[in-house]
Amino acid sequence: MKDFSKAIFKIMTSTGSGTGFYVADRDIFITNHHVIAGEKQVALQGQNRRRFLGDVIYVNNELDLAFIRSEQKPADVPTITLNADTPIESLQKIYVHGFPFGMPYTITEGVISSPEQLVNGRKFIQTDAAVNPGNSGGPMLSSEGDLIAVTTSKFTQADNVGFGIPVKQVLQELAEFKPDNPNSYHVKCDSCSLLLTEKTEFCPHCGNDIDPVVFEHYDSSHFANFVEDSLNLMGLNPILARAGKDYWEFHQGSALIRIFVFKSNYLVATSPLNRLPKGDLKELLTYILDKKQVNAPYTLGISDNHIYVSYRVHLSDIFSEKNDAIKKALSELPKKADELDSFFNQKYNCPHSAEAIQD
Repeated sequence: MKDFSKAIFKIMTSTGSGTGFYVADRDIFITNHHVIAGEKQVALQGQNRRRFLGDVIYVNNELDLAFIRSEQKPADVPTITLNADTPIESLQKIYVHGFPFGMPYTITEGVISSPEQLVNGRKFIQTDAAVNPGNSGGPMLSSEGDLIAVTTSKFTQADNVGFGIPVKQVLQELAEFKPDNPNSYHVKCDSCSLLLTEKTEFCPHCGNDIDPVVFEHYDSSHFANFVEDSLNLMGLNPILARAGKDYWEFHQGSALIRIFVFKSNYLVATSPLNRLPKGDLKELLTYILDKKQVNAPYTLGISDNHIYVSYRVHLSDIFSEKNDAIKKALSELPKKADELDSFFNQKYNCPHSAEAIQD
């Protein structure tokens, strides 16, 4: 089977992550609506872990499809092939591509259990291939690499029962997406196919119910706004750092930075810098234990054979006169992490962590 990984992307939002894939002839990334629900702009991450912004331009929440367009995508993105004549038969091999549980790119193999499984009045491709949270929106491909379906769901209390939106239905959605402004946000009426751009509870053409929530944007918490103000200070678009509810993960240089809430009481920012080297660690450990060697307010520590630099404050402090100092410390952590991972690599021969990006 050919390598299609460069056409498949992790999609990151403030509520979690899913999968999407690129279709070149329409210059569109396809995913599920529930992956991007509540967002008009999302981050896409390729195999090199670099992220870029994408604008949500179309949703059909009843079918659970969404289209994304990006002016920042890499120049060499390959395509997933959509062909209405792709054979789809029971017991045919099928490959589910995506990022289950937010993990790195994964392929699972199975067969088509039913090519036309009826669920809630719609027909889906059913497969016994492993489908997990994070696979949503990714492609189910044939052995030749043609799209069979878009992964959409699984039964939560059943094993080996996953579902996908058939390729013919996806092609129909693409054919009916003919907007006046191709880069603005559109909601499709699933009844008459009218494209809506303004919030409404009923389709003005056919009267079909339209869930007004699909026009809305999720509100951020005070804590999230505070952290994202810090991200703005470091010159980073917060959308490119979001990795779930009140959780951020990003690279500003080589080192990975994570920001999150710990035990419901602490704001923690941390970076896995380097792995411990082989051999005598006395000099290295002496340096790490000497807290004077590290500029406050950051601290060094070791966990699971990795060196970390971290910053921690109580959540109540972000409501105090310390809030500006906290934002400054958060915004300067990426620079400090990059200095330290280079220092430990050069001074003590510590390998860079697996999470680091090395140009």
